Amino acid sequence: MRFHILCVTKRPRGWVAQATDEYLKRLRGQVEIIVREISPIKQIPKSAQLEKEAERLLHHCPRGACIVALDEKGAQWSTKELAVKLESWRQGYNDVVCIIGGAEGLNPALINRANHHWSLSRLTLPHQLARVVLSEQLYRAWSVLHNHPYHRA
Repeated sequence: MRFHILCVTKRPRGWVAQATDEYLKRLRGQVEIIVREISPIKQIPKSAQLEKEAERLLHHCPRGACIVALDEKGAQWSTKELAVKLESWRQGYNDVVCIIGGAEGLNPALINRANHHWSLSRLTLPHQLARVVLSEQLYRAWSVLHNHPYHRA
């Protein structure tokens, strides 16, 4: 199984890369992790910007992948619910792609195309912090599936 994390962002800040890498390195060896930064597009109307960013994001989605759009209007899952989803995805897909939009969000057509819409929180999170939270929750849910003591709840 491969996890792809696609982020519309400039190069992540040092603390973001360090925190994200800490959780993702714990998953490496168990699943393949691919993280890609997609440069934000600026100085064009918002609708055109979101459309071009969506094209770039979809270019990096393997055919037949499960696409999970991180969206403030998406479902909120507990860690145990996420673990159940991970197990289901592992059985049904070779690739799972989690997409974090840029400052303007994600193109509505891309959101509609996604298999799942996931909200990390009802709070508004900075996109770089969302990347850290996503990485940690993927690791935590994976640890639940493998009876690892990291998740103690």
